[in-house]
Amino acid sequence: MKAAVIRFPGSNCDQDCFHVLNNVFGVETHYVWHKETSLDAFDLIVLPGGFSYGDYLRCGAIARFSPVMKSLVEQAEKGKLILGICNGFQILCEAHLLPGALVRNQSMHFVCEHTLLRVEGVNSPFTNAAITGQILNLPVAHGEGNYTADEATLRELNLNSRILLRYADAGGAITAAANPNGSAENIAGICNARRNVFGLMPHPERAAEKILGSEDGRVIFESILNTLGISKAA
Repeated sequence: MKAAVIRFPGSNCDQDCFHVLNNVFGVETHYVWHKETSLDAFDLIVLPGGFSYGDYLRCGAIARFSPVMKSLVEQAEKGKLILGICNGFQILCEAHLLPGALVRNQSMHFVCEHTLLRVEGVNSPFTNAAITGQILNLPVAHGEGNYTADEATLRELNLNSRILLRYADAGGAITAAANPNGSAENIAGICNARRNVFGLMPHPERAAEKILGSEDGRVIFESILNTLGISKAA
C-alpha cells in the first residue's frame, strides 16, 4: 500500500497526516506537490488541512484548479480511496467530488476545540472499523466549517446513508449545543455515492496517539487499512 499526501501552498496539516500514516501505521507515504500530474501509483490519496492558497476567494476554490486535481478526479472515478480533512473537505466540495459547501461558521469566529462525533454508519471504507452510534472525540480547527446544502441534497445524503459523522453530545444526542459551526443537520463528514471519497471537518490525524489526548481518530485509518486488505495497523 502506498499513500499520497497532497501539498498545496498553505497546507499546514500535511506533516501530521504523513506522520500518522507513515510512522504510526507503517504505511509507505509520500508527499505530492500540487503541481504533479499523476497519482496513479497510490492506493490512498489524502488532502490535508490548512489554508490552501491562503483561502483567497473561498476555502479550496483556487486549490480546486491545481494541476494535481485532474488526476485526483480521475482516481476518484476509478474508485481509489480519497480522504479530505478540513481544508481537504472544502477542496473536495469545490471540485464537486462531494456535494454542498463549507461556509463561514455560524458564530463568525474561528473554532479550535475538541468535539464529539457520532458514527452514523459503518458501511464505508472509512468507518468500517467503528460501531454505528460510536462516539468519537476529535478536534476541529476551522473558520469555515459550516456544511450547507440544498434540501434535495440533504434528502439524498440521508436516504443513501452518505452522512458518516455528525456532531453530537456525550450521550449521542444530535443537539445545537454540540454543533461547533452551525452545519446543517450537525453534519461533520460525508462520502460520495460510490463511497470511496470522504470529507470531514474534524482532524483524525490529530487524535491518533494517546499523547494527544485522544486516539479515536485511529478508527478512520484502521478502516482504510481494513479496506485495502491490511489486517493489522503498526
